[in-house]
Amino acid sequence: MIRFRSKKIISLIIIPIVVMTMALSNPFASVALATGTDKTETSETNATSEETKDSDKEDKSKEEEEKKKEEEENKKKDTSALEQSIKDKENAIKNAKSEKDSLAKGKTNVEKIKKSLEQSKANLSQYVTELDAQVASIEEKIEGLQQDIIDKNAEIEKTKEELKEAIEIKDHQYECMKKRVQAVYEQGDNYYLELLLNAKGLGDFLNQMDYVEDLSKYDDRMFKEYAATVEYVKVCEEELEAEEALLEETKKAAEDEQKAVEELIGQKQAEIAAVEEEIVDKERAIREYEAEIAEQNATISELERIVAEEKKALQNLRVYDGGAFCWPCPSYTRVSSDFGYRNHPTLKVNMFHNGVDLAAPAGTNILAAYDGAVVSASYTGAMGNYVMIDHGDGLYTVYMHASKLLVSQGQEVKRGDVIALVGSTGRSTGNHLHFSVRLNGEYVSPWNYISKP
Repeated sequence: MIRFRSKKIISLIIIPIVVMTMALSNPFASVALATGTDKTETSETNATSEETKDSDKEDKSKEEEEKKKEEEENKKKDTSALEQSIKDKENAIKNAKSEKDSLAKGKTNVEKIKKSLEQSKANLSQYVTELDAQVASIEEKIEGLQQDIIDKNAEIEKTKEELKEAIEIKDHQYECMKKRVQAVYEQGDNYYLELLLNAKGLGDFLNQMDYVEDLSKYDDRMFKEYAATVEYVKVCEEELEAEEALLEETKKAAEDEQKAVEELIGQKQAEIAAVEEEIVDKERAIREYEAEIAEQNATISELERIVAEEKKALQNLRVYDGGAFCWPCPSYTRVSSDFGYRNHPTLKVNMFHNGVDLAAPAGTNILAAYDGAVVSASYTGAMGNYVMIDHGDGLYTVYMHASKLLVSQGQEVKRGDVIALVGSTGRSTGNHLHFSVRLNGEYVSPWNYISKP
């Protein structure tokens, strides 16, 4: 670049010499300078011809100037856009590092939660309710982290494409510069001087000067564009590295939160089992269990009464058409506890079980067994998160211990719609769906309506 500028300076120094040489070597010019010719007709004719040529040249020169200006403006816009992209990438890198720090600070403190729940252990129902609320909060955080992982993967793919494109542009610019350097080398050191000295006239000389200046500007611009592209490639690589680091941190945070959920659920299961094992007086234990069932029945009976009154007031009775129910927990058919009398797993006495327990992993879909309206989608300490659906003619289904509810009161559902996810909320010691069927205010066997797939 320095060499190009030095040639330009040399050229500017020799302009007066070249101009004088041209003037002296042209006999007509010499005569004109010495005598100031008075051949008016010839002068006028020549003047008209020269004016026309000068006008054409001027128009052409203006077009070229406008074209150059337009090209320069476009180059400036491209450069400005590239500079803005670099700034955006640098901001994205800062944000990624900030998000990474936030993930570490926002980690759930399981020990702190356990300590805060210590006072509630005396009241098992209260303890279960509060612990379930903590688990629900953590699971919501896990959902957010999982969505962040999906979004971050998409951002990484986009950055990879941008990096690939930037490298291709950089390689192309590098090849162009190599060819330009080779051309300059082949032209030799005297190329620009010869170009100027071989000018056929003053106009040609000035045109050649412009040409030399344009070449110098082109070389300078090419170098700056290449340098900017190299910087853009660098920040793209840094952004990709920061995004991948954030992705790994997000995955680790999701795993840690999942461990926290499992630890709290395990704590709840152990506490329930410990409380039931500590009860020596089985009569007392039975009374407590029966009171719990009575609480469930009272809740459900009250819901049924409200529905009946609303239907009567509206004179819009839902009718069950006798269709077969679908299996409420697809892909999982193991019945861990059947409907009817059974030996209670911890109390070790024969007691009535008002539904069927279907063992399934946490997060498994729970389906509406048949068309109906959601009477309730709520939480109690005994049932945990539960859904109750009215199918008409006094027929209801109840789905207990869900980790998450996906429907709300008053919502119409169809057979097979996903209404909740399997969990272990409420008075539960493991992930499962407790599925009950009620007809005219009484529990009936679910096997009258469902069959294993």
